[in-house]
Amino acid sequence: MNLRLRAIETLDEALGFADALQHAADESTRSFREDDLAPGLAERFLRERFDQREALLVVAEGEGRATPFGLCATARFEDPLTGEASALIVALYVDSTVRHHGVARALVEEVRRRLATRGVTRLAGRTEHNDDALISMGERWGFLRAWELMVRD
Repeated sequence: MNLRLRAIETLDEALGFADALQHAADESTRSFREDDLAPGLAERFLRERFDQREALLVVAEGEGRATPFGLCATARFEDPLTGEASALIVALYVDSTVRHHGVARALVEEVRRRLATRGVTRLAGRTEHNDDALISMGERWGFLRAWELMVRD
């Protein structure tokens, strides 16, 4: 597979990936939501947050393919009490036709490398508490379980 990772540098260029990001967000929340996310959510997210130091969009592209094989998007996450900030992976998506070939790992490593050049050294991810496969994958990649978020409706 001929794969090229590319960081999206401008908001205008990022907006060209809004549909792909919306699809990734819908896919990543499908297991715990009955309906898709609000239309236009990804575009609004990009317009509001793309200029943050912790915000980044990296796409995995291939020759002759109109849509990316995958993407990884981050945004600023700030602890409301301490004010400590980190980059949070808000979307990590790989097309089902190329899964289990290292694309997700390559995307995350590229994101880490590029964020480090901006002085952002902490990268966080989120997953459902019982997604053992994703938790195990994150731990293999060097992520540590730092805290648990509990939600009550």
